[in-house]
Amino acid sequence: MYDDFRLIHLRAPKDCIEKLSDLAQSDDVLDWHVGVEQNGESEITMLVGQKKRQHVLDKLQKAMESESGWRILVQPLEAAIPKPEELAPPEEEQKERAQARRMQSREEIYNDITSSLSIDSNFLLMVALSSIVAAIGLMKDNVAVVIGAMVIAPLLGSNLALIFAATVGDRSLLAQAAKVAAIGAGLSIAIGVIIGIIFPVDFKSVELMSRTHVGADSIALALASGAAAALSVSTGVASALVGVMVAVALLPPAMTAGVMLGTGQPDYALSAGLLLLVNIVSVNLAGQLVFWISGLKPRTWYERKSAGQSIKYSIITWVVSLAILSAAIWFRAQI
Repeated sequence: MYDDFRLIHLRAPKDCIEKLSDLAQSDDVLDWHVGVEQNGESEITMLVGQKKRQHVLDKLQKAMESESGWRILVQPLEAAIPKPEELAPPEEEQKERAQARRMQSREEIYNDITSSLSIDSNFLLMVALSSIVAAIGLMKDNVAVVIGAMVIAPLLGSNLALIFAATVGDRSLLAQAAKVAAIGAGLSIAIGVIIGIIFPVDFKSVELMSRTHVGADSIALALASGAAAALSVSTGVASALVGVMVAVALLPPAMTAGVMLGTGQPDYALSAGLLLLVNIVSVNLAGQLVFWISGLKPRTWYERKSAGQSIKYSIITWVVSLAILSAAIWFRAQI
């Protein structure tokens, strides 16, 4: 019942808070309260529903963009005692809300995505461990071990950040996400090469050899994974299984490409590399389409114009890339 509501706290100088009384008393805000002044600062707390959340956040940022010394905090509403009448909508509205998909605000999505977007010892260690586990599962033809590697692989964050950055036109986030994704994939492939050099490889392994073939089912899996990832973060319904789906599309082909390079099988390595590229393109294409359909956009008109161009170019780029890769796969199959 309370999942659709947020408490928005604005801390700012007292004169800035006074300017927001009209917004606080509008229909966009269900309830509001001005806190006690401390050190020349005041705090206004607003209770906002799901439909108006992004609208209120945008209005607050627009009103405060020429000021300094302010901060906006967004918190979920856990409970309200006594229950306000506004939180008990009519039966018709309850049905509409139950049928409607919840959508997080742009700022909440950004925070969720960037919170895990860093290159530190934990990230590198988790990539290395998941890569080793995946390589063992692939070479031993053990699907349970491969799935275990997917669970611990930290590959969801960077790909979601890539999708989000392209959608809202955030170039700095796009560069950081691409860097994290490249390092993660590069480390996995490098570990695969080392394992392929050191350990004997069973080329009868179904799990391993299946990653050297690209088919329509591979593209469908990657498209579904990207769509599920974007939908999960945009609605705030986090699921570990979504991360597993993305890892399934990315980690096994990366490890297979590395292992095959290490064993001196460039043809198999190329096929696995093509599968990896197809999956990366498909995940990003599907995720970006979901964000676009969801109406995710920047706050200002200038940013929206820039993002509109960005998303058009990126979607076209992904579609063309997928077409080229599909053509390359078909050509290799004819040889």
